[in-house]
Amino acid sequence: MSLNLLRHSFDVPCTVEIEHTGESLHAHVSLDGVHPEPGDEVIVKDPPAMPPFGGKLKAHCTATVTRGNFIDRLIARGQGYREITELYEVGFSDGSENQ
Repeated sequence: MSLNLLRHSFDVPCTVEIEHTGESLHAHVSLDGVHPEPGDEVIVKDPPAMPPFGGKLKAHCTATVTRGNFIDRLIARGQGYREITELYEVGFSDGSENQ
């Protein structure tokens, strides 16, 4: 098993959808034919500006995908595991204080 420590970058077409309404404020990027994995980095080149309030837009752009190496993937998975376990730290009480 070889450890690939080099990072590989390539450009792909993508679709950017932005909504700026009273119901939702979000931006979503869909990469054409590429599925990012933990440790990967995606940068959209020349992203569209945010539409005015009440507006939605859909634009076709180009994104640069940089594949993470073994160490990047290991770190991303470790951070994800740590963050999800923080959600499990929940306390239960009946509302009365025991002193």
